[in-house]
Amino acid sequence: MDCRAQMLQVIKLLCQERLIMGTWGNISVREDNHFWITPSAMPYTAIQTKDLVKINLQTEEAEGLWKPSSEWRLHAACYQSRTDCKAVIHTHSVYATAFAVAGAPIPAAVEDLIQIVGGEVEVADYALPGSFTLAENAVKALGAKNAVLLANHGLVGLGRDLEEALNVCRIVEKTAQIIVAAKTLGPLSAIDPADIQAMRQYYLTSYGPELQKEEK
Repeated sequence: MDCRAQMLQVIKLLCQERLIMGTWGNISVREDNHFWITPSAMPYTAIQTKDLVKINLQTEEAEGLWKPSSEWRLHAACYQSRTDCKAVIHTHSVYATAFAVAGAPIPAAVEDLIQIVGGEVEVADYALPGSFTLAENAVKALGAKNAVLLANHGLVGLGRDLEEALNVCRIVEKTAQIIVAAKTLGPLSAIDPADIQAMRQYYLTSYGPELQKEEK
């Protein structure tokens, strides 16, 4: 499937799952030396493939009918700093954004978050939306993980493809809800850093469908 058609499918899912609302949030997919990104301030229910904007990663020149999302610098910085990154989704989902507003990292207390993100979700220092500083702060706090919170703003999820980036956003939002609920029951149960590293490594190298080898 063409990556732009896939973007429209994912946009529909993001809206259905209320990870994005109105015209806020943005999504992009890398393709060779450029990436496709949603246009600025266009309702997601109206976006068609012809509305997506192409941005060159070397020159940062935009090509398309409309202005790119105001957060295009954030997406460009993720691709430029992470060769493994092929898709970026920025959401304003409720629980993840609550942690961003509180300036509180989402703890690495749930196994699926650890596997797909790589540890706790850090909070990047605040900067104005759409600014180069915001992009720089996000990449710094992101490190080698697949998610970062933007202070007083929202969540950024990365993936090796669009499906993984979507699942990152889903899992981070779900974990944020779990942490809020768990704290009403008592202190959180910590996971050993060595186990965190082992789970992340397993996800990167061994997780996924594979036919069992028949015994001879």
